[in-house]
Amino acid sequence: MIDRIRLQEIVREAGRIAHSRWPGDGHALSTWEKTPGDPVSEADLEVDAFLKRELGALLPSAGWLSEETVDDPGRLDNDLIWLVDPIDGTRDFIRGRPGWAVSVALISAGRPLIGMLAAPSRGEEWIAEAGKGATLNDQAITASRRTEFSGARIPIDQLPSPDSDLVIVEKPNSIALRIAMVAADMADLVATLRWGYEWDVGAATLIAREAGAQVSDAFGAPLGYNKRDPRAFGVLVSSPEIHGAAVERIAERARDLSK
Repeated sequence: MIDRIRLQEIVREAGRIAHSRWPGDGHALSTWEKTPGDPVSEADLEVDAFLKRELGALLPSAGWLSEETVDDPGRLDNDLIWLVDPIDGTRDFIRGRPGWAVSVALISAGRPLIGMLAAPSRGEEWIAEAGKGATLNDQAITASRRTEFSGARIPIDQLPSPDSDLVIVEKPNSIALRIAMVAADMADLVATLRWGYEWDVGAATLIAREAGAQVSDAFGAPLGYNKRDPRAFGVLVSSPEIHGAAVERIAERARDLSK
């Protein structure tokens, strides 16, 4: 249906474009805030325009939903859409830190069909296709298989007191990369308790699921894509054995914060 090699080339080139603007390599970068506390850079827009052009040429029939493009409700009439975050983890990108990635997913009938993350500042390229497994730098990956919730590794800056039995590991700003860490057994659990957008997690959740992780929203319900309101409350990705315990642990907080 789609030229996967060409798709990989496009996402890799998008990563190269972003990396060529990354302050971590000494490049000057123009930045501003879309709204207070919501930063964006010229690189976000450049990568978005490149992906819209190239992915549109690769699969002209597909719709488009991106963080940096005004939403066209016409996508709702299309079974296929490109779901894009041109730079997930913009705060790390702007600060010259490596915790960012270009995120691209192809959504078919509300479910991710292909997902790719390019994280050139980390030397990482993540790919998954539904039913065909997931890879990191062309090597097959298997998600965390942790069986006990207490002691689970979680990429977070600081643990809330109710979760002091968990173990902190590296936290990239990109939620996509944090989810991918579970997919590659670098972490056991990722959980957010806020409204988030489909483009933040579309590619990464497919990578995690294809690697064997369990994926849901903060309440344990399945995630859907290409919805009229492209948001969900929270994302929860973990080893399958601890997923139920994770849902139970955050249930009350999720109910309170989602109101």
